Amino acid sequence: MTLAPLNPALGATFSPPVMEARRWLAGVTFPPDRPLINVSQAAPVDPPPEELRRAIAEAALTRPEAHLYGPVLGNSDLRAAVAQQFSGAYGGPVGADQVAITQGCNQAFCAAMATIAGQGDQVILPTPWYFNHKMWLDMAGVQTLPLPCRDAMLPDPEEARALITPRTRAIVLVTPNNPSGAEYPAELVGRFFELAQEHGLALILDETYRDFDSRAGAPHDLLTRPDWDRTLIQLYSFSKAYRLTGHRVGAMVASLERMAEVEKFLDTVAISPSQLGQVGAVWGMENLSQWLAGERAEILSRRAATEAAMGALPGWRLKSVGAYFAWIEHPFAEGSAALARRMVRDIGVLALPGSMFTPPDDPAGDRHLRLAFANVDAAGIAQLAQRLGQLAP
Repeated sequence: MTLAPLNPALGATFSPPVMEARRWLAGVTFPPDRPLINVSQAAPVDPPPEELRRAIAEAALTRPEAHLYGPVLGNSDLRAAVAQQFSGAYGGPVGADQVAITQGCNQAFCAAMATIAGQGDQVILPTPWYFNHKMWLDMAGVQTLPLPCRDAMLPDPEEARALITPRTRAIVLVTPNNPSGAEYPAELVGRFFELAQEHGLALILDETYRDFDSRAGAPHDLLTRPDWDRTLIQLYSFSKAYRLTGHRVGAMVASLERMAEVEKFLDTVAISPSQLGQVGAVWGMENLSQWLAGERAEILSRRAATEAAMGALPGWRLKSVGAYFAWIEHPFAEGSAALARRMVRDIGVLALPGSMFTPPDDPAGDRHLRLAFANVDAAGIAQLAQRLGQLAP
């Protein structure tokens, strides 16, 4: 029997990389004295703090509206809390009506992009890229213009300028970056904003890992600039800050005009974001600032441990590190995809190959690995470096 039609745009993109990597574990056993070290995914594995879980449980038991559809753009209390926090953190006014709550930051990206670009349009995406961004552009029929990151894994605005055509609609930045961990300097982010503004493009700034930035103070000044909302779309996630990954709560900050279009998209794909997840996000913002500061300190200590351990590993080169990630160049002749599979079998390490974050014809992908160390403590990081050092050519 002939298969019903498949959308060729979905067929044109790749399979979910994390799911593919998990399949490499099938049939492989790990002895008790050498358990698997999993540095493949940037998601906390521990549950939220007990107090936050109790707040969610109480809402589930006592608030009937927690089980109903809510406002498409999110509950008013969470939108107001995000607006207040962003205004204070960045030094520029953000109104609650300039905030949308989404089912995770991935949906915030998809919603933003749906308002910007369609079939045949172009979007500039620095490489190595966050693979779900590339997948969505592929599925939407939007052409990706790769912008290679070079020194310190930072993109160059002048290289981006050379990529712009009449069909270009947006520039995407992720900082702190996934997969490289690089923290983009405020001056660099400002130059990209000015470039986008000059050409009438949108600048999408994904700050999923903002809470684990090593720098004090605001990471950029974009919200203080006149008419920032004519150009900037800022994205955020509650998944990492409060371990709410399974509850799927993200946020977008943008203009009122764009919010009207975002509402159309969100109403069609989700109707409303998770009620219980929003309860948890509000409770976390109101009560967990000190706890989150401790989480940040722990991630920064793991970053330091990664710098020390990987920086001393003979033959390997640590290119950048930050937030949950290290981007590391390996010393072997084989490509990173084959190497990553061999690492599972030979040394009990699951990591993602750089080729999952780059175009197929980009040789940088074959030379690098992404290590996500958020769930590995300092002792585990030292053991990870030891195992990598034992890997045979």
